[in-house]
Parts: sequence; structure tokens; C-alpha cells
Amino acid sequence: MSVFTPVSLADAEALLARYAIGEFVDLQGIAAGIENTNFFLDTSTGRFVLTLFEKLTASELPFYLGLMGHLAARGVSCPAPVADREGGVLTNVNGRPACIVTRLQGAWVEAPSAAHCSAVGEALARMHLAGADFAMRMDNPRGPRWWHEAAGLVDPFLEHTQRELLRSELAYQDAVRMADLPRGLVHADLFRDNVLFEGEHVGGLIDFYFACTDVWLFDVAVTLNDWCLDLDAGVNVPRSAAFLQAYSAVRPFTSVEREVWPVMLRAGALRFWLSRLCDFHLPRAGEMTHAKDPGHFERLLLAHRGGPALALP
Repeated sequence: MSVFTPVSLADAEALLARYAIGEFVDLQGIAAGIENTNFFLDTSTGRFVLTLFEKLTASELPFYLGLMGHLAARGVSCPAPVADREGGVLTNVNGRPACIVTRLQGAWVEAPSAAHCSAVGEALARMHLAGADFAMRMDNPRGPRWWHEAAGLVDPFLEHTQRELLRSELAYQDAVRMADLPRGLVHADLFRDNVLFEGEHVGGLIDFYFACTDVWLFDVAVTLNDWCLDLDAGVNVPRSAAFLQAYSAVRPFTSVEREVWPVMLRAGALRFWLSRLCDFHLPRAGEMTHAKDPGHFERLLLAHRGGPALALP
């Protein structure tokens, strides 16, 4: 996503010498997102994506790279890690752990239709089921414990009403028990720019570097919170219905999930309000960085606190 660590032509050529994917052709930084340094990497044999990890450590990455390989082997259209000449998929570039993955076809959709949302709902459910037998587990690094840590970091920057909203929502979420909810692999960041479309068909799911083991319904809420909103952060009922119905046709929702659906919508909004507050008020130095508006998810959280616009099917 944003470019924090530069990679020169010489760096790219030295990297490709460790792989059997052709000669260097082109390298372009991807100016979107806020977590990793990403480049489109073109070689004489094809098109790839080079990612340098700015926060994740080499010890954490086998989970994400193994997961993408697992999903790709089960028919989920997602980037597949490319092995080097020695069979490894994790390397190092300019002091950062890095990897090369396949580049998928398609483009992200800025203004999705109900048909787009339906396709995303189906793809998300199929991804959940495909990841159910993935052997590795990882607790959500941006889960409730992190929410409290992030709240402490951004507290000095908040206005009184924001501070009270945050404290109130954290207390509300802390009181919820989720032991009975179905769980497994979640993407945890399946926003519009992380799904590639070819027409109205999903060409691929990308950017799995927030993926973890968590409640599936939380992933549904996070995804709906981006795909099914209008510009004023109000929930678009037709798009939401299309998304939820397509998901439930693949993996039906349980009665317990229906009960806690309002809680999950609020949890999804809270998690991204906090991350955007951190990115906005505590930015990292880097090239081509883009901090997104925290107010969007603050408004969404307030809207969800008034009750969900649509129940689960």
C-alpha cells in the first residue's frame, strides 16, 4: 500500500536473481492504503506484487503467506506466494521482511451496485468455509485488547464528546460474550479496494495481512460497513440485503449470530475508527502515505448505536 521503504532498480534486480520468474521489466509503487510498502513488479514472464512489511515481523508472516497458499489451493481467487529458487516464500529487502505474490486481474469498484455486494457476500462466505481447515491460528491483533491500547494512545487528541463516545462503546463491547459464535479464518479488512472485479464478477480477494482467527460475523460486519454504505455513512438497505442474502446462501447465519448482529456492526465501526485515529494523529514517516478520515467511522458508529438498518436473513 503506501510506500514507506524505497526500492531501487538495483534492489529489484538483486531480488529477482533469487527467483526464477524472469528478468526485471518495471517497478511501480502503489499509492494506496497505510500498512505496508507495495509495488507492482513486472518481469519478462509476468506481473507480480512485491510487498515489504513495515509492521509485521518475519515470525508473524508464515501465517499470512501459508493462509494465502491454503486458500488458493482450495479455489479461492487470492494472491499466491511465489517461492524463490530455494523454495522459500519469505525474503528480505532493504531490512524489511518481504514477499512476491501473483498479481490478479481486475480492478476495485468505488461505487458498488447490489450485484457487486451480492458477489462479495458469496465470496466472503466461501472464503470462510475454505479456511475452516487451515491448521494455523492467530488471535486478532486488532481485537478488544488492542482497542483499549489504541484508545489510550489517541485519548489526548480527542474532544470531550469523542472521548465519552469511545469510553462508552468500549464498556459496551467489553460486556459482550462471543464464545458461542461460529469462528475461524477472517479477512478482517475486506474493503472495496481489497476486492478486484471483472465486470460484476469477483476476480480476486487481496491484502490478507490483517487476516486472523476470529468470529466470522465480525468479518461480515466489517465488510458490510464498507460495501453497503452511502456517502453520508448511512446503510444502503438494498445493497446490504443483497450482500447478506448471498452470504447466508453459502453459510446460513445461526440464531446466536442474529442476536448479536447489532453488536458486531458497532464493533466493526469501532475497530476502524480507532485505527484511523491512530493513523491520523500518530502517523509514520514515509513516502506517498495516505491517512484516511477518522470521522467516517465515528459517524458510522453513532449510526449503528441507533440500531441496525437491516436484520440478518
